Amino acid sequence: MGLKKFKPVTPGTRFRILPDFAEITTSTPEKSLVTSIKRSGGRNNTGKMTMRYLGGGHKKSYRIIDFKRDKHNIPAKVASVEYDPNRTAYIALLVYADGEKRYIIAPTGVKVGSILLSGPEVAPELGNSLPLSAIPLGTIIYNIELKPGKGGSIARSAGAYCQLLARDGKYATIKMPSGEMRMILLTCYATIGSASNSDHFNVTSGKAGRSRWFGRRPRVRGVAMNPVDHPMGGGEGRASGGHPRSRNGQIAKGLKTRSPKKYSDKMIISRRKSK
Repeated sequence: MGLKKFKPVTPGTRFRILPDFAEITTSTPEKSLVTSIKRSGGRNNTGKMTMRYLGGGHKKSYRIIDFKRDKHNIPAKVASVEYDPNRTAYIALLVYADGEKRYIIAPTGVKVGSILLSGPEVAPELGNSLPLSAIPLGTIIYNIELKPGKGGSIARSAGAYCQLLARDGKYATIKMPSGEMRMILLTCYATIGSASNSDHFNVTSGKAGRSRWFGRRPRVRGVAMNPVDHPMGGGEGRASGGHPRSRNGQIAKGLKTRSPKKYSDKMIISRRKSK
């Protein structure tokens, strides 16, 4: 895994830093695991814009990812490591011993030809999926379930991981990527390792056009709008702004928006570190 810099032959290449895709082994996805994806352009069913700054972008297909890893005790061979335009981490194509193929989020360090397993009795090795009750304390894990059988929903983006700290009763204590300490049921599954493409946060596009390729249109600052369009709009020259807030008036800096009666509060041991 690495990054590549460019000679500044154009303004767009002067500060551009992109991944070198050294881990990627194929550019053609598995056809049976690909489906179409409809782009809304930020419009609802009547054609009205309900989400601003979306639209355009390169056409892409959706890769069906196995977040559950519910084929237990059947060895699967890593056939390829691929780029997925729908997520920041890379994905790996598994071919099971019975012939079935599935995509998973690739762990850092996985190689083509590696044998991966899932189940309550498999070894806690890179890429294997186990319940939290069977994973040694201190292990780095990703793709963690919050509800048994629902599929992994925690630590799935590029380079993300959690750490299993303790077990008490029917719960495990997990340290989240944000620093939050949280309890999760021991019957929930997690994958050993960390999500691939950890250098993603060092990527620099180099030009605004690359954001357009991803389907992101230019975002207009609230202070540059008129008062009718935004609470921070209006004013002569630089005498504009006011308290930072959203388009519909919600305070943007420091206001806690989490419900004080959230059902999962009892699962949180300590909140994430504040800035």
